[in-house]
Parts: sequence; C-alpha cells; structure tokens
Amino acid sequence: MDVVLDVLDMFVFDKLYAFLLPAKSFELLDRDSLHDYNRHINRYVSLRPRQYVVKSSWSRDNIFRQFLSLFLTIWGFGLLLYLTTATLSFALVFDKRAMQHPKFLRHQIGQALRAMPAMAALTAPSLPGRSAWTQQAYPLFIAFTDFSIYWIHRGLHHPAIYKRLHKTHHKWIISTPYASYAFHPVDGWSHSLPYHMYPFLFPLQKAAYLGLFVFVTIWTVMIHDGEYALDSPVINGSACHTIHHYYFNYNYVQFTTLWDRIGGSYRRPNRELFNRQERLKQTEILRQVEEMGRLVKEVEGSDDRCYEQDTKETS
Repeated sequence: MDVVLDVLDMFVFDKLYAFLLPAKSFELLDRDSLHDYNRHINRYVSLRPRQYVVKSSWSRDNIFRQFLSLFLTIWGFGLLLYLTTATLSFALVFDKRAMQHPKFLRHQIGQALRAMPAMAALTAPSLPGRSAWTQQAYPLFIAFTDFSIYWIHRGLHHPAIYKRLHKTHHKWIISTPYASYAFHPVDGWSHSLPYHMYPFLFPLQKAAYLGLFVFVTIWTVMIHDGEYALDSPVINGSACHTIHHYYFNYNYVQFTTLWDRIGGSYRRPNRELFNRQERLKQTEILRQVEEMGRLVKEVEGSDDRCYEQDTKETS
C-alpha cells in the first residue's frame, strides 16, 4: 500500500492536507529534495514532485495523516469496486425472478454502504506498509485464506457471537450481488483479516497484493450473484454459498469445499438450483421455505425479518 499511498499523496493528499492543515512556515525545496519524497515509486513511474509536499503541518510521515489517507483510500477504492462489480453482476447475471421469492428482502446495498466506512477504518491499521518482492505462488494465498476464513466464519456462527455480528449478513436469506458487503462492520472486517495478514507472514509482490484485493472483491460478489453456472464438488461457487444463506450451518468456506468436507459442514447444492425452470417452481420454493423456517428458528429463536409478502398479506 505504500506505493499507492505515495502516488495518491502526490496527486491528491499533498494538496488536500496543505489546504486543510497548512503549515505555519515552510521552505521551498529543490528538485532533488522533493524527489526523495517519492523514491518508492520510481521503479514504476517517473513523476515530478510538487511543493505541496511541504506545505501542510501534517507531513507524509505523520501517523494520523497516514491512517486518514489509508482510510480514505480503502473506503473510496472499496466503494468504487463494490458498486461497479455488484451493479454489473446485478444487471447482467443475477436472476431477477429471485426477487419474487417469499424470503427476499431489499435494502442490501444500504447495509453495505453503512458498513463500509467502519470496515475501512478497522482495516487501515492492518495493511502492510511494505511487502516483499519475492515471487509468490498464488495457490498458497488461496489455501491460507480458505483455511483461515473457514474457522473465522464458522466461529461467527457460534450462538454467543452470531446474533451480535453475523446475523446482519444472514438477514438476507435470498441474496443479490449487493449482499456481498452487507455485513456488520466488525463481521466484514474479520472476514478480511486473512487477506491482510498474509503479506506479513509470506512474501508477496506489492502489485500481486493489490491484484488479489480486486480478485477477492469480485469473487465475493460472484458467490452472491445467484448464477449457478458452476456445479463443482471442489470449488465453492455461487450455488454452494446460496446453500449457506438458505440453510445457515453449511458451506462456510470462501474458495474451495475442502475445509467444509473435513469439518463435516459441506452440503452439496440441490440439483434444482442448476435448472432455471425448476429452481423457482412453487413446489421447490415451498420446500425451501419450510426448511428455511425451521432452521431460522433453530439458529435465531424466531424470525424477526419483515418480508414484503407478509406485509402484502396483512394489508
């Protein structure tokens, strides 16, 4: 993130902090001195530093400025990536007929937008300032995060934690791509911890770290998109994750089914999900609703969701 921060400092934050928190006094620096402020990005691009770098009372080394800059960067980039990928997925992939399901709830995007600033604030201190340049095999990243998220996610389903944190995400039994970030902030942050821990433990290229951040966001949207194109006993695709939202206690993993199989929590998606005609037939929906209702009571005690169908029936 130090490379990204240096670039944004030059083009955005130097001028912003100079305007908001001007230095009481400053001296003009020659080009060589200014060049030192940007030495970390020279291997990527050649930029001409500007005098704004010394015009704020908060220098680039100020820890409060670094935290605020990281927070704004994570929030802004994450918001842009989320809205872009989720909207494209909703428009081009998501089966809109699912919105007629009796367990469908709206306002998934609203929860995500409310949660993302707090998630960004919690994430900022955990980002690695520098990461190694050793070439790293991506399968190790997948294996590490899959293992870690399985246990974090399964722990969030513990009765002592579930209602306080993870229930917010499970409010949406029928998910859309916008549900991918509809979390309680602490819940969403805990899911992201393995991604940010990995560069501290294993060598990882800086560009690869940013690329994996984008990949994880896209993957998270994809497993909530309701498009059951992948019927694999190995990959945790949208169908597997749909089963998790439907029936709570299955398929906790992010990428593969390995740890669910080892932990005894794997449930193969119903065959009907892979047939566009069968999956939304009334008989299939009634069967889903019956099991959903039983499991909601088992996990939550009672169902306090306000479904649109219930509202219509009582009006």
